[in-house]
Amino acid sequence: MEKIGNIQLKTVGKEWDVYFDMALEMLGEIMKNNAQNKRTVMIVPVGPTDQYPILARLINQLRVSLKNVWFFNMDEYMLSPTQMIDPDHKMSFQKRMNDEFYSRVDPELVMPVEQRLFPCVGKEAEYDRKLAELGGADLCLGGLGINGHLAFNEPPEKYMSAEDFGALGTRVLPISRETKTINAYGYQRGDLCGMPQYCITIGMKQILEAKRVYIAMNRDWQHGIAKHVFHDEVKAAIPASLLQNHQNVTFCTYASVAEGLAEGV
Repeated sequence: MEKIGNIQLKTVGKEWDVYFDMALEMLGEIMKNNAQNKRTVMIVPVGPTDQYPILARLINQLRVSLKNVWFFNMDEYMLSPTQMIDPDHKMSFQKRMNDEFYSRVDPELVMPVEQRLFPCVGKEAEYDRKLAELGGADLCLGGLGINGHLAFNEPPEKYMSAEDFGALGTRVLPISRETKTINAYGYQRGDLCGMPQYCITIGMKQILEAKRVYIAMNRDWQHGIAKHVFHDEVKAAIPASLLQNHQNVTFCTYASVAEGLAEGV
């Protein structure tokens, strides 16, 4: 573990170790709060998702109850500014969560459906309000976009101060060309034309207000944007750079991605 400004950089052996470490972080937070009879509130991603089968297996083997756990998913694809993607669509994040996690946890351990939350068009303020009522996130987990986005908080097309950008809540917005391209490469076998054009995303405000933030870097290309996240000035044009001002942030990756990040090369 090394520290770059306020950001802790954890380096593990291989890509799979990133998912394992992420699952352990989630499990540790849940078990700690369960022991204190406290609820656990997490903001969770789809991308990466390989941590979820690991977490489900650990929960089942250790008999860890999720009955007092709340998952707020970061984002979801949309077919238009007003139409959500069908939850049974192969690209739906709800489907991914059900397939990769909820269906794998023993029914007697898994949290109730009403504690598995997803942002929904027309209910953005309600989503933010529910998270706030629960005291905000104990832990926000996510990945790092190729343009530095967190969740789908894309860099604004026009200048916006870091302060104003950091105050944005859950909202609908178009997906950038860069994000569509890298996601088509990673998840759609290169089908750029088949990528959704819009999304709904939890806000930077909700991410930055989390007590802890954990960002998994599981792709070699993330080195390129990470060095700017760590070393450039804090600015809306690189959304994740706003994490420089957070007091409890960990980035986890494997050796080939981490190499040179501390020096900014």
